[in-house]
Amino acid sequence: MNNDHVSINRGVWNDDAANWVAVGKRLWSLATPEWGNWGIPDEDLNLLPKNMADMDAIELGCGTGYVSGWMARRGARVTGVDISGEQLATARALAAEHGADITFIEGNAEATGLPDAAFDFAVSEYGASIWCPPDKWLQEAWRLLRPGGRLVFLGNHPLSLICSPVDGSPANRTLHRPYNGMWGADWTKVEFEPTGVCFNLTISSWMDLFTETGFDIAKYQELYAPEWASGTRAAIPADWAKYYPVEQVWHLKRQG
Repeated sequence: MNNDHVSINRGVWNDDAANWVAVGKRLWSLATPEWGNWGIPDEDLNLLPKNMADMDAIELGCGTGYVSGWMARRGARVTGVDISGEQLATARALAAEHGADITFIEGNAEATGLPDAAFDFAVSEYGASIWCPPDKWLQEAWRLLRPGGRLVFLGNHPLSLICSPVDGSPANRTLHRPYNGMWGADWTKVEFEPTGVCFNLTISSWMDLFTETGFDIAKYQELYAPEWASGTRAAIPADWAKYYPVEQVWHLKRQG
C-alpha cells in the first residue's frame, strides 16, 4: 500500500478536474439521480431518501458535487467535502448555476474536522468509498453521524478488481490478483490510464469492519451493466459487467 495516497490522489483529481466538468454539468441537470458507471436510475436502487427535508447530510468525496445537489433538491442541508480544490471549484460553480445552497469544504474525508454527531445522512459515490482507507473514512463517517444515522456508499465490487490486469488494461474473465488479503490497488504507474491509489476489501472484511466500527448493515446491492450497455467504461467492458458485478452499494446504520 502506498502511504502517500492522500497527496497522490489530490494531485490526480486536481490535474484531471477539467475532464469532469462536462460530466458534472450533465449529472447536476438530471431530473432523477443516476448511479455508477452505467447510470442506473435511483428508483431502481433507492440510495437517497425520497424526502430529505430537515435532514443534515454530508457527501464524503463530493467531486463536482452532483450528489450533494441531488440531496439539496430533496430538501437536505448539505455539506460536501473533497480533497481537490479544482473539483470543488467546479462544484461551487455548478451549485451557483442551479441555485443550490451547499457548503463545500476542501478537506480530507478521513479527518474532516467537523463536529461530532452533526449529520443524519452520509453518502459517498466513488469518493471516500474508494480513495480512502476503509477503516479511516468509516470511523470518520461514524463520528459525523448521529445515533441511528445512515451511511450509503457505492464503489467498485471486489470481483472487478481481482479480474483487472495489473497493467491497468480492461477487466476480463481471468483472476489477476489474490482475493485473500485484498486491500486495493496502486494505479499510479500502470501502463494503461494511470490514476491514483484506490482501496477495497473482501466482502467478509467489509462486514467485519462495519461491526468493529459500529455500523449495522441494512442492505447490500451488487450492480451489473444493463442489457443495453456496450463498450467499456472505467476499464470495465459491458460484456463483462453483464455477467459479473461491477459495483457494490452498502446501506448502513450507525449503532447507539
